[in-house]
Amino acid sequence: MPGLLSSPVCLTVIWFLSWSLCSSRAQIWTDEVSEVQYGRLDSNVTLACGKSQIRIPVVWHLNHSSALPWHKVTTDGSLVLLHVDHSAQGNYSCYDDQGLLLHSVKLRLGHPPGLLSISCKVPNHTHVRCSWVESVKTFLPAKYNASFRGTNQEWKPCIVDVARKHCDVDDLAFWQTFHTLRISVANGLGSKTTTIQIKLHVLLKPDPPEVVLVKELEGYPQRLNVSWNFPSSWPSHDAFPLLFHIRYRPLGSIYWSEIYSEDNSVMVCDALAGHLHQVQVRARDEVNLDSQWSEWSPQLLVQPWQDDTTSESAEEILPDERFPDYFFPFNTKTETSTAKSDNHGLEDEGNLGLVILLVLFSVVILTTVLSLIFVVWVRQRRRDHVSKHELTAMVKMKSMSI
Repeated sequence: MPGLLSSPVCLTVIWFLSWSLCSSRAQIWTDEVSEVQYGRLDSNVTLACGKSQIRIPVVWHLNHSSALPWHKVTTDGSLVLLHVDHSAQGNYSCYDDQGLLLHSVKLRLGHPPGLLSISCKVPNHTHVRCSWVESVKTFLPAKYNASFRGTNQEWKPCIVDVARKHCDVDDLAFWQTFHTLRISVANGLGSKTTTIQIKLHVLLKPDPPEVVLVKELEGYPQRLNVSWNFPSSWPSHDAFPLLFHIRYRPLGSIYWSEIYSEDNSVMVCDALAGHLHQVQVRARDEVNLDSQWSEWSPQLLVQPWQDDTTSESAEEILPDERFPDYFFPFNTKTETSTAKSDNHGLEDEGNLGLVILLVLFSVVILTTVLSLIFVVWVRQRRRDHVSKHELTAMVKMKSMSI
């Protein structure tokens, strides 16, 4: 029997079984104890070498290297990392004095979450989208939970899009003045809940009008036909009508002309003939005066209709003379240089006649005033003369009586 155990075949079998058992034991340790541990940056982090309380000498490795950050090892084999920074992140493993893996852990470092900065958009009466920005950069994966409710109503979920950091709620109780949004964020180091109160009717801001078209009208050099579609996100045109604001101006002008309309098309009748025009449209809830105007639609450039002769004369005018920035109101008649000179001459003659008329009127007024002064002066002299004679007579009478 001893000879059988010492035979080469038997020894080979025993060695193979021993190697298999050791490998299986190491694999079991690796699979069972591998985990993720979270630590706070700029603090001390302790990594335990498994759950066993047996005090045996251990060796720690970081990413299969014996080089470790600033640290110390306690008597129970735990690794204490001191004032950790991002370089301390990685996979840590502890081994016994024979090189057997006892425990492994993945270390993630960051900060606990803070309060969120939340803003909400209300594109119509049935939908709200709220987005947020984190006040603390945590460097850790986070989970979000959001809920929404009106006054004295039950909480309903706000559907979260983690990648874009926003949530959506449909079928709102829009008639209620106040609504509450609550968003909780959690990571491996803690959680934080942010709650805000919003007024939907104040935040209501439609999307810009769509498919805006501006067309010239043949035969009318001062007209433009502007049309558009309701925003596709505005579901009911009849129940919730929109008011539209149209603005337009010749290219290069600093002044806008404006039109308000409840329909989805208008006719511009005072366009400047022969000039490109900028046109934009925006919308607002017609009933809710507290709502906001939408953003302006993309800017469109269009020129009113013009015949061949008009286009030729327009090309002769220098670019700097076509439309000065300070020109207002718009002159809707195209004029040649000769016509402008004639008009200036007529204006000069009219001004000269007005000056002559004013001079004559001033002479008449001055003459009248001087005449009145002279009459008053003459009357005053007569009164003084009469008074002098009466005084002389009275003196003579007194002297005669004496």
